[in-house]
Amino acid sequence: MRTIVPEPLTADAFAPFGDVIEVSDQAEVIPINYGWTTRFNALTDVAVGDGQAIISIFRSRPLTPLVLKIFERHPLGSQAFMPLQSRPFLVAVAPPGDFDAARVRIFRAGAGQGVNYAKGTWHHFLLALDAESDFLVVDREGPGENLDEVELPEADWIAVAQ
Repeated sequence: MRTIVPEPLTADAFAPFGDVIEVSDQAEVIPINYGWTTRFNALTDVAVGDGQAIISIFRSRPLTPLVLKIFERHPLGSQAFMPLQSRPFLVAVAPPGDFDAARVRIFRAGAGQGVNYAKGTWHHFLLALDAESDFLVVDREGPGENLDEVELPEADWIAVAQ
């Protein structure tokens, strides 16, 4: 089993896998509601193909031990996660295509950061840290099989350094 140290979540580092959702200098800023609200516009695109976009809340508990054994992907649409508490979480991803455990990268999302996995990007299920956490999730619902999973052989399991 190999161990990976999570790297900071930045838009540039995460670009091969999707988008970081956060308030940043890169966002289009639009004052609305007579100046009482600032809109950080179109932070990511939601890919749904011939389906529809849905909004859900996922509640996730910290994984113990913190060993990654299963990855999934959604070939028909993107999937966005935005934490509803100011808690960090981990994002484990691998590029689209045939799954390759050697290409897994792990990012540590800070307070105020979310992610949108691009269509077909391999990722681990939610990795809450510290405490049970809620996430606003925007993803696709519709016709077709939109979930592929791969269970890693024990030799490819990944321990996450804390």
